[in-house]
Amino acid sequence: MKKIGLLLVGHIDQGSLHIGGDYPELYAELLAPLDIELTTYRCDEGQLPQSLSEQEGWICSPSRLSVYDNHAWLRDVEQLLLAMVKQEIPYVGICFGHQLMAQALGATVAKADVGWGIGAKHYEIVEQQPWMDSPRDIVLAASHQDQVQSLPSGARLMATSSYCPVGGMLIGDRAWTLQIHPEFSTALADNLLSTRRSLFGDDQVNTARATLSEPLDQQRIAGWISRFFHQVA
Repeated sequence: MKKIGLLLVGHIDQGSLHIGGDYPELYAELLAPLDIELTTYRCDEGQLPQSLSEQEGWICSPSRLSVYDNHAWLRDVEQLLLAMVKQEIPYVGICFGHQLMAQALGATVAKADVGWGIGAKHYEIVEQQPWMDSPRDIVLAASHQDQVQSLPSGARLMATSSYCPVGGMLIGDRAWTLQIHPEFSTALADNLLSTRRSLFGDDQVNTARATLSEPLDQQRIAGWISRFFHQVA
């Protein structure tokens, strides 16, 4: 059993909590069967680890915030991510966690010219890793307006798509990030879309919901996360 810290930097919309709970519950359901024991650090409430050695590795959750928002605690989390890279502590960043690591390393994160990325999205795997099952494309649910604009110094491209060129990064051999959501089930992604018609518009929501008929690679990417931590932590 690997002991992994979940840096909680955001929350599932209250209108969708009935599907599977908040991020701690969603990630526990995804990873507990794969010998990952999660401890949640509620960073947005000021609960940060006293030492990165408290856990064997770290995951940074998604968030509805932007990484460039002016919150002092966000800068504290950003410094934690830099320390993880410097100390080569195992790290996985998802969506916001992907963007925050990129910003910490010097990249620009901004609203994408293409607008919102929602629905099921295909990403090409650019660089195969030992903890992956294969280099074939992955399909997961997306929900983001911000994007990493270019690879930061010291990072390598791991995953890409036509709408999101920097869709995943590798930082050395002990950190990686992904823009799309392995914790989003089809039911959760569909419910989130259905409650956001005023934000996205009916046409965009209907188009995005139609893509969710395709199976999502949730369990596949859960396997990547588990094997990564078991191999390097």
